[in-house]
Amino acid sequence: MSVTNSPPLQGGSPSLRPSSGLLGGARRPGGRHGLRAAGLAGSVLVLLLVLALSIGVGARQLSPGEVWQGLVDSHSEAWTVVHRMRLPRTLLGLLAGAALGLAGAVMQALTRNPLADPGLLGINAGASAAVVTAASLFGVATFDGYVWFALAGTAVVAVLVYAVGGGRGATPARLALAGAALNATLYSYVSATMLLDTASLDRMRFWTVGSLASAEPSTVLKVLPFVSAGLLLALGLARPLNAMALGDDSARALGARPGLVRAGAILAVTLLCGAATAACGPIVFVGLMVPHLVRSLTGPDLRWLFPYCAVLAPVLLLGADVLGRVLGRPGELQVGIVTAVLGGPFFLYFARRGKVARA
Repeated sequence: MSVTNSPPLQGGSPSLRPSSGLLGGARRPGGRHGLRAAGLAGSVLVLLLVLALSIGVGARQLSPGEVWQGLVDSHSEAWTVVHRMRLPRTLLGLLAGAALGLAGAVMQALTRNPLADPGLLGINAGASAAVVTAASLFGVATFDGYVWFALAGTAVVAVLVYAVGGGRGATPARLALAGAALNATLYSYVSATMLLDTASLDRMRFWTVGSLASAEPSTVLKVLPFVSAGLLLALGLARPLNAMALGDDSARALGARPGLVRAGAILAVTLLCGAATAACGPIVFVGLMVPHLVRSLTGPDLRWLFPYCAVLAPVLLLGADVLGRVLGRPGELQVGIVTAVLGGPFFLYFARRGKVARA
């Protein structure tokens, strides 16, 4: 099998000029901006619909009236189901989905790699390895304890993948190979550690496949600061990352500082992926699928791409979670399994269409 390079994702070709509107130097027709704004508003409405479905649909069937009573009446029989189980699960899915989708978009913009994804490049695996180590060696069993391990593991692997893949001279193929190698190595370590430590296996077996089932109100409150900081940082990097799509020299001429932008992007990915993985386990393909689907609506301008990803990625994650609850009744399928089933064919289709790998 021979590997060929795909074209730069964010417009790194010589034909791209500042007048394309990526940097805001030349304004596109107002109608295009209006359509994007309308599309973003429509995406928010779709997200609200999926949030309602996530609260209303579960392993236990409740009528819409019962769900409403569970939301507003503390004496209702459905109060416990709605407030202790479905509402925290929905809010955690909202935060984790936004984090993973935006992290994938940032990674694709930073590396110009169309296959960049926190799961495929080993970022989630780094967080998983750190969390399993904390649980096995130090007995850590709460989000408060292992979130810091997850952040450290995410940061180390993000830097390693970028460095091993070639740094500023990295190609999509080299980054994909570096990420795949680290991903396989780290997940082998996770599996070996859990098999050798039965207590760790019992405690972490559902977490390792990616699940929202164990969400609690306290977990949502604890993950919120990390995800909020990562979201704000990533959104603030949209314009300088647009500039870097033209190359470092052009980015400097436009006022961006490439070294600082790269550091900020890695920090944003660390906060987003580390917090999401610590709370939900390693969930793959969300950061790959959503940016590609969104790009067909927004084009390459990250100022629009990032907000769309932050809104539509939770739609995918919560939709997959609802699907898993419906298909798995009276139990459920973990959301990590559903996203893997949905994402696998998408990855193969994109890889073949984009000629990233050709037999």
